[in-house]
Amino acid sequence: MIHLSWQHRFFTALVRFGTSILCKIDKADLAKVPDTGPLIAYANHIGSLEVPLVFSHLHPRAVTAMAKGEAWENPFYNWLFDVWKLIPVRRGEADIDAMRTSIKMTKEGYIFGISPEGTRSRDGKLIRAQPGVVPIALKTGAPLIPIAHWGVEDFPQNIKRLRRTNFHIRVGKPFTLETNGERVNSRVRQEMVDEIMVELAKLMPEEYRGAYSDIEKTPKYIRYTE
Repeated sequence: MIHLSWQHRFFTALVRFGTSILCKIDKADLAKVPDTGPLIAYANHIGSLEVPLVFSHLHPRAVTAMAKGEAWENPFYNWLFDVWKLIPVRRGEADIDAMRTSIKMTKEGYIFGISPEGTRSRDGKLIRAQPGVVPIALKTGAPLIPIAHWGVEDFPQNIKRLRRTNFHIRVGKPFTLETNGERVNSRVRQEMVDEIMVELAKLMPEEYRGAYSDIEKTPKYIRYTE
């Protein structure tokens, strides 16, 4: 069991309480997330609210993720992100230290959270993902679990009108990645992350699937663990 400091527990509970006031959270599917063990939880990326919302509602599981390194320049974020055990990453370059820390913490039993798209979708539809999650999954052997959400794209307008936002969450089946004896080059990494994203798209209403609207293709590198 990973020990969480009282500061970690307090601020996580505060975020969970605040997001529950701002949103009507359809979160029953989060019960499908395993209680223990290394895990990579990946999600689509629409706005700034879904990250703390999903992060806090996975509590008491210990969760980590990468965050832009420049955020540590702010004294409060420096302190809070260290309390939350987030991993600073230098954007725009291959940050080997961040990758090593991500692998280490995942092996230790943290949930490693990531949005493979790498940037926010302007309209809520899935965009083509980047393959950065693939080496973490292969080097740790940790199962991946898709967490799809939608509704947060309405938050900016709803908050102006003092309305709560309907926030829907769906959790898929855990799986691992298998290389099938292939050399993992850039092409294979992209094919793997595309298969990962199709698993996410399957959980979403059709209008949100975007670049991954074809959900019928049989996966080549995915092995379900359940």
